[in-house]
This record gives sequence, structure tokens and C-alpha cells, in this order.
Amino acid sequence: MLLYILPSLLFATLVSACVRDHAFHRLRSLAKRQSTPLVPLTSDEAILANSFDNNTLSDWNYYYTHGAHLAGTNRTMAQWTADRWSENGFQARLDEYLAYLNYPVSHSLSLTYPNGSVFKASLEEAILMEDETTSYPNRIPTFNGYSFTGNATAEYVYVGRGQVVDFEALVRFNVSLEGKIALAKYGGPFRGLKVKNAALYGMIGCILFTDPGDDGNITVANGYAAYPDGPARNPTSVQRGSVQFLSTYPGDPTTPGYHSKPESPRADKSSVVPSIPSLPISYAEAIPLLRALDGSGIPGLQVNRTNWVGALNVTYSTGPAPGAVLSMSNVMRDEIAPIWDAVGIINGTNQDEVLIIGNHRDAWIIGGAADPNSGSAVMVELSRAFGKLLATGWKPRRTIVLCSWDAEEYGLVGSTEWVEEHIGWLTESTIAYLNIDVGVSGRTPGVSSTPELKTISTNIMKKIVWPTMPNETLFDAWMAESDGKVGILGSGSDYTSFLHSGISSLDMGSDQGADDPVYHYHSNYDSYHWMATYGDPGYHYHAAMGQYLTLLAYHLANDEIIPYDLIPYTTALRTYYDDLRATINSTSQSLDTSELQTAISHFETSANEVMALMNQAVSTNDTVLKHVVNGKFRDFQRGFTSAGGLPDREFYKHVVNAPGIDTGYAPTTFPGVTEAVVAGNVDRAREWVGRTSLGIRRAADILKT
Repeated sequence: MLLYILPSLLFATLVSACVRDHAFHRLRSLAKRQSTPLVPLTSDEAILANSFDNNTLSDWNYYYTHGAHLAGTNRTMAQWTADRWSENGFQARLDEYLAYLNYPVSHSLSLTYPNGSVFKASLEEAILMEDETTSYPNRIPTFNGYSFTGNATAEYVYVGRGQVVDFEALVRFNVSLEGKIALAKYGGPFRGLKVKNAALYGMIGCILFTDPGDDGNITVANGYAAYPDGPARNPTSVQRGSVQFLSTYPGDPTTPGYHSKPESPRADKSSVVPSIPSLPISYAEAIPLLRALDGSGIPGLQVNRTNWVGALNVTYSTGPAPGAVLSMSNVMRDEIAPIWDAVGIINGTNQDEVLIIGNHRDAWIIGGAADPNSGSAVMVELSRAFGKLLATGWKPRRTIVLCSWDAEEYGLVGSTEWVEEHIGWLTESTIAYLNIDVGVSGRTPGVSSTPELKTISTNIMKKIVWPTMPNETLFDAWMAESDGKVGILGSGSDYTSFLHSGISSLDMGSDQGADDPVYHYHSNYDSYHWMATYGDPGYHYHAAMGQYLTLLAYHLANDEIIPYDLIPYTTALRTYYDDLRATINSTSQSLDTSELQTAISHFETSANEVMALMNQAVSTNDTVLKHVVNGKFRDFQRGFTSAGGLPDREFYKHVVNAPGIDTGYAPTTFPGVTEAVVAGNVDRAREWVGRTSLGIRRAADILKT
């Protein structure tokens, strides 16, 4: 199968999320950044923005990062979150689900060299005196969530990033894969798909490692000291994480399409979890494995695949090396365990319009200072800000719902189960879902959203002071890194179930840039000490991101007309269409897409009409017209969802964008058509030209005046 890189994927990784890579951008000189005048705040906005306190943000982050909170293991922390929201005027509760999870029991990995000597991996991260939580006796082992219990002993092959195209390259080079163990570098597709692909090519186990070549400029090789002595990656850091097949469906693998309660029937999970064992390791322990392959198989440079060669002092040869044998063991304990979503509500005056704001709370480690608890700290402070506004007598026009999700790390479980339980109410009332996952892991702000949110989300940036430079706004910093392009939503965080239920969605965060201290993703070193020392000393970026989220939420919840702009949606659809034609033209296939082009024109007409109606409603102060416009803005996204979902993965229903089948989180636009074209399935591509066109026409008909 051929894989084409679409132009529309270029801005897919601007915002960190739990199951997504970081993309480093060429940084513009700070001296050349534009300077946008700071837009003055209204009195309500000033109350909200001035409520953010760096010290209390630090306090909230400290609380969340000093107790183990692996999914399904810390009800106290869920209740603490609900209690903080209650103190600030929200009606708060816990919603419980019974989800399939698994937990580590034991693991081992050893390499036997051809001469009979043995290297035994520790599979542990170093304890650091400077970082107290790294030594906690209940620290969580390195493991993959939803990994398979099993043993494997075999020669092994380095498979690059483990994408289908990487395996296809190995096949072309006649590298033996059947019965071998895969050694895969993080980056590219979601880790679960690396394991899935290895099994599809007949391999019997998978080892995953992080390469410092993906760390930007702040590396030991460039002269920086490793954490805790400096900002570079600690060589023993290990990226834990789920290996669920996220691009098939998220949520509880045993309850696809329905929520997990005591009475829920349990389905076979084999289509979305691995059938071979996997282990994550550090780059320090990957070096002996890679070095043992030097001189065997195909040298990395000859493979000539993007990002195949990293920054370690090895050749990244494929292997296998005759007589070099890996032995791995992974033992997991399966449970149907309770998980807890904290939910807080402020009722608005319009009960049929609801704004939802969410962040997940669970982490793979005791820490999680960036992922997810920078966002968790922001959510508590956001509730405090709205509490101060409520104290003035203010009441929102629309209901505001705060959600603290559990079990996101395993596969967006808490949010997916909650959406599945409340889908009727959500589709009747929800105007938007705002997501903050990794609120701060660096100094590079990013936003991904459905296009109707572009204008309001970028306008609010002009009200926020960004800490990097004096007199710089968040908008300036964002423009310097994004060139004004809002990212496209794929998957990888809790917006996923909302988006594919036809709900306008936005994801935000401030990521590690190429010259920022290295963020130890899913490692013990994503800790309070790292955050306070390197990630965000003084918690200034936490405050800025919190102010931004709060003011955006305020306007979505309180503006008389929902502040959507449909013109960027038409622009986006035309861009996606051009990308699709480029993909088709890069193959030998012939596909008539005129129906899709006509549907986009129909959408453009309806979008222009409803924007004109909005302007008329404002100019005439017509309450009835305003209500009509709000209903159309709230509901039009529902039209983009296709009954039955995408081919072979019915959970994903949005016909405009979805996670790529071989990426797990990076988006593919017009996925039904695009992926059929890439697979060479012309009949399916024709079918999905029609189904995608129908979805666009449905959305247009909802907007039509």
C-alpha cells in the first residue's frame, strides 16, 4: 500500500496531546515577531483574567503531582477536584463507569549476544535525589496500557517508526520479519499501531524507545546537561502509554458504542488491543540493542526512510543479527475497574445551549505535571475565576459544564463512556467542547479546532499577555509559530468523542519548542520539580493559558449570538478538496469528485446566508432571529456525521476529518475518500465521494435560511 503525505496534515501537531508526537517548528527571531496591540478587557473579562494567580496554580499542580493517579486508582483525587469546583459555585458530582483496564505485574528484557554474553535491561527510570517523586515506593513501573500478556524469544529487527510504509520498505529489502521481535522508535504513528503493524507482519513482540534525535536542539550532544542537572533528556526516561488501536475506536475496548456500567454486556476486544507483548524502554537501554545490529541487514541510511535514523551513535541497521536474541516477558493483570469523571455545572438562562470544558486527570506516573495536570491546575483556577464572576451576580447565558476525565491515557475512556451515556442530551444542546490536555509543556502555543471557531479563538489571543517577551500577546507568539493556521483535529485527546458526535471542538496547549527544555512525555520526570525548575518556573505560562481558556469559554457561554464564523469553514473545505485532488493525481486512478465540489459550493451558499442573517439579527436586535441563528450554529456540525461511520471503524463518523487509519491521531481530511484512494479501492472511493457530499449537504441544509 502506498501512503501519500497530505498538505492538510502539516499543521496537525501544533498542540500537545496525550497520544501525539511533538512537531518542532523553525523559530522566528524574537526581534522579527509582529507586535499586536493588547485588546482592552471588559469589566467581566478583567475579573476573570485577574483571578489567575501563579502561586495557586503552582499549588494545584503540586497537589495533582504528588499522588499516584493511574486510571481507576485514585477516587480521592476525583472527589478533591469536584470539591474545589463546588467551592467556586459549580454543582459538582462524580460519574462512575466500570471499564476494562489492565495493570503491570512483572516484565523483563534481555539480549543474548552471539558470544553468549547477556545484557539485562533494568526497565526502570533512575531515582533522582533532586526530584522527590521519582523515589516514591509506589511509583508506577514502565509499561504499556492494554498490552498483551506473553513471552517472546527471537532475533529482532529495527523497524524505524513502525509505520506500514516502514514495514513495506523492509519487505522490499528482503529483511526477514516473520517470527522476529520488532524494535521501534517512537514518533510517527500512535504507539499502538506500531505494535499492530508488527503483528500484521508476523512478528511476535515489540520494543519501543524514545530517540533524542526527536528532542529538538536541547540535547546532550549539543552540550546541554541531562535532567536534573540541565534541560536535556535524562537518558533513562521511558515513555509509557497505551497500545490500544486508537484509529479503530477509543473508549472501553469491551463496550464499543455503548457506555460501561455494571449491566453492560462485554464484547470481544481483540480488534482493538494487541495480540503480541510490548515493552517501552529508555534510549540508554536501546543503545545496546541497536548497536548489536550494526553491520547486519540494511544500514539505516540505505533504508532511506524519513526519520529512520536518529541521533544515537549507531547505524540504525535493520538486522537481524545472526545469534543476537532478545527475550522479553510482559505480565499484566486484567480488571473491570471503576473510573470516575468529575462533573461541575453552572446552569445558564438558555437551558438548550451548553458549553463543555474538559481535561483528563489520570497519568501514567505519580507526576504528570505537564500531561495532564498543567491542564488540571488551569481547570481549578478557571472554576475559581468563574466563581468570582458569579459572586457579582452574573449568570451565564448558556450552561457551563466542567469535566475532569479519568482513564484518558488508556484510550480516551472516561470521556468516551460519558459521551456514549449522554449522547441524546449532548446532540440536542451542546454548542462546543473545549479541551485542555497538556496545558503547558513549553513556550509554543497552539490551537486545533473545527474551522468555525478559528475567528473567536484567535481574537481572544489578542487579549492575553504572553510571558516570552515584554508587550507580546498570545496572538503574536501563536502567529510566529503557526503562520496563522489553526490545526486540524484528528484524535489523541478527549475532544474525539465530541467531534465525532457532530459537536464543534477545540484543543489547546503550549508545547515544547525546539529550544525549550526537553519535556519527558509519560515519564517519571514529567514531575512538579521539572515543571517548577525548567518547564514553567513561576507558572507564568499556566496563567496565560488559563486566562485564554477562560475568556474563550466566557464568550462562547455568554455572547448573545454564539461567536462562530462560517467563512473559514468554506475555506477549509476548499483546501481539503484541493488536497484530495492532489492525492488522486499522485496515483494512476481516475475519480470523479464533481459531486463533492458541488456540495462544497452548496455549503458556501448556506454559510454566507446564515452569516448575513446573523448580521441582520444584530443590526435589528431581533431576538427571534438571534435564536434561529444560534440553533443553526449549534446544530450544523451534526450534519457532517455519517450513519454507520467510516469504513471498518464505525466510531469515527465525521466525514470532513478523522484520525488517519495508520497514524492513530494525525488527521486525514475527507477520510472516507482519501483512505480509499490511498488503498487503491476505487469503488469505495466513489461510494465515499457520495457519502461525504451528503454529509456536507446535510450541514449546509441545517444552515440554510
